[in-house]
Amino acid sequence: MTALKEFERLEAAGLWRATPEAQRRDVIISIGDATLTITDLQDRPLAHWSLAAIHRLNPGQFPAIFHPDGDPAETLEVAEDEVTMLEAIQKVQHAIDRARPRPGRLRLLGTLGITAAVLSAATLWLPSALQHHAISVVSEINRKAIGQALLGRIERLSGQACVTPKTAPLLAKLAVRTNARQIVVLREGVSTSLALPGGTFLLNSSFFEDFEDPAVAAGAVLVERARSRVEDPLMALLAAGGLPATFQLLTTGQLQQETLDDYAEIALTQPRPEVTDQAVLAEFAQNAIPSSPYAYALDITGETTIGLIEADPLANRELEPLLSDQEWVQLQNVCG
Repeated sequence: MTALKEFERLEAAGLWRATPEAQRRDVIISIGDATLTITDLQDRPLAHWSLAAIHRLNPGQFPAIFHPDGDPAETLEVAEDEVTMLEAIQKVQHAIDRARPRPGRLRLLGTLGITAAVLSAATLWLPSALQHHAISVVSEINRKAIGQALLGRIERLSGQACVTPKTAPLLAKLAVRTNARQIVVLREGVSTSLALPGGTFLLNSSFFEDFEDPAVAAGAVLVERARSRVEDPLMALLAAGGLPATFQLLTTGQLQQETLDDYAEIALTQPRPEVTDQAVLAEFAQNAIPSSPYAYALDITGETTIGLIEADPLANRELEPLLSDQEWVQLQNVCG
């Protein structure tokens, strides 16, 4: 993609159709480091295509019609007057074509040299660089989709999440209060808490069953968010999956089921990393939730969690309860 530096953040108008039966939509297309992003006129993302996997259906004809590799049903039309955008797409296609192997001894030697260099880079620098690049370009929609897929694989090991028609809106209310997208309660598997890509937080049911204050469960979410700021959950997943997982995410925006299964086993068995009191207290302060209930839940004497007690950002303040007593009693029985 280094050949496309001059086209970074280039935008153009186009017509996009998700399926042959769908109506064509006016869209804005833009080029990033490795993807062609398609958004509607309100800047809402509709699709992400890998630049390395774009095919043109009608070379030499206009409007130019493109589709992603493997899905000719989804199309994008670009008018002839969008010269710069068409040149950018053509340039990357030529670069890919030049990179394809050709017969001949000299090319073979060159390929072997490149392979050796790539292997050296893969050992020393490439994995981390590609992982950070993948993290920077993956969309929030894809993060949420990966998180939900990972949750499904985790439930194979832990059993289904605890939820009822009465507790679902209460968990959603607690999620809003802690700025989480979703809170999932598991009876087994997760010993304490675990953050998934896309803003989903898994909590062990003991945070609900064993305590009389919803601030304990809320605190578990905030502590896990503090951990996720130190290590992005998606980065942890890619680190476990290695280069194949990173390439899969960059080219398709998805991860294979085997990668999710392997990470699910690792995440449920390895201890959660430590996080500083300062980082945790910052989360409690930002969300206006007292840290003392969570601290005493960890250690009833307060000796090992004295930092979270003495520096409680909401100490001695009048606070509205996170949930009513009736709501919390219902959540305490979330797992039956």
